Amino acid sequence: MVNAVFYGVTVLVSILLFECNVFAADKLDSGDTAWILTSTCLVLFMTIPGLALFYGGLVRSKNILSVLMQCFAIACLITVLWIVYGYSLAFSGGGDFIGNLDKAFLSGVTRDSLSGTLPETVFVMFQLTFAIITPALIVGAFAERMKFSAMLLFSAIWFTIVYAPVCHWVWNENGWLFKMGALDFAGGTVVHINSGISALVAALVIGNRRGFPEQQMMPHNLTMTVTGASMLWVGWFGFNAGSAVSAGTDAGMAMLVTHISAAAAALAWMACEWMKYGKASVLGIVTGAVAGLVCITPASGSVGPMGGLVLGIAAGFICYYATHIMKEVLKIDDSLDVFTVHGVGGIVGALLVGVFVASNLGGAGFGKDVTMGGQLYIQLISVVATLIYAGVLSFIILKVVDGVCGLRVSEDEEDEGLDTTMHNERGYDI
Repeated sequence: MVNAVFYGVTVLVSILLFECNVFAADKLDSGDTAWILTSTCLVLFMTIPGLALFYGGLVRSKNILSVLMQCFAIACLITVLWIVYGYSLAFSGGGDFIGNLDKAFLSGVTRDSLSGTLPETVFVMFQLTFAIITPALIVGAFAERMKFSAMLLFSAIWFTIVYAPVCHWVWNENGWLFKMGALDFAGGTVVHINSGISALVAALVIGNRRGFPEQQMMPHNLTMTVTGASMLWVGWFGFNAGSAVSAGTDAGMAMLVTHISAAAAALAWMACEWMKYGKASVLGIVTGAVAGLVCITPASGSVGPMGGLVLGIAAGFICYYATHIMKEVLKIDDSLDVFTVHGVGGIVGALLVGVFVASNLGGAGFGKDVTMGGQLYIQLISVVATLIYAGVLSFIILKVVDGVCGLRVSEDEEDEGLDTTMHNERGYDI
């Protein structure tokens, strides 16, 4: 009798503890919610106006509005597609490679539904800002020469069959790279390698701008570019620290290493230019900062301060020389250096996190039964898979779009500028 009572009490206590744990896991946390609401605003701020101004200042004055328009239009277009099916394909159940349509049109996402400690509505919106900036980054590769209609069609298809699947691979617990143990805290593969390789393919397919490389095509407004880069730097705290999806120690470390990496990379890039040309350029230091922000993105939740410092220095030097090789040696007109900053920076960060995640180097430590060699292998697989998938699919999409509506404006339209020929407006009335 005593044993039966003891057994019954034990079972009852176990059930109560289990229910309490479940309840705690699903309980809304106002602190986490407040931080992710803030982070969401910061990440959206990175695209409009941050990226738009950064890119806008780098093109010639006759194309300033076209770049601003492309970034703004992508923000609108991807928002609608995310709500209709993008969120579902990325974050609903599904298999190893893609989600299902259980959450199409945000089915089941209500005022009270939760995602961990957040309202699901907040998680939907936070992830949407990542989906917006990724195709917007590609704009820099074909700036000043792609038709606006072609840009919209390319972005819609690319988001559907490139971004959503890769996002599922890495950030959905059902994704094959997630289950493999790939480390990508805030988007080294999903955002930067994904957009970087697609940008390189776009630059190759659409061809160089008229006059490149013989004619110098200088930025028309570096003040605007520095302003945009500064906005990107501030917004990146939401990008990386927000990816902790909580207001805690992981967010704090991610914010710290993000800032360290950006500063170190900016100085490294500046040093390279100073040694080569005898002067430090404003464009160089801000581009270096962006390279450092890119590089630390996949590692921001896994490395410590010294890891952030090393990744930043590596990004500054490696991305600088990659840009030099791309433009001066290979003569490829990736207009605003999307591949060499985002693609190369993302690759460096995605690989080095496999080293600096080690606890003896200040990182968070490897997972159970994982060695440095094993983690590096996993990171390499994630990098190569993203490069091949995004590169091949982007090539196919570009060819399809070219067949449907043509990719490139005419020579006369390119000479006159896209502001007038695509939008019948001028950025400046001087």
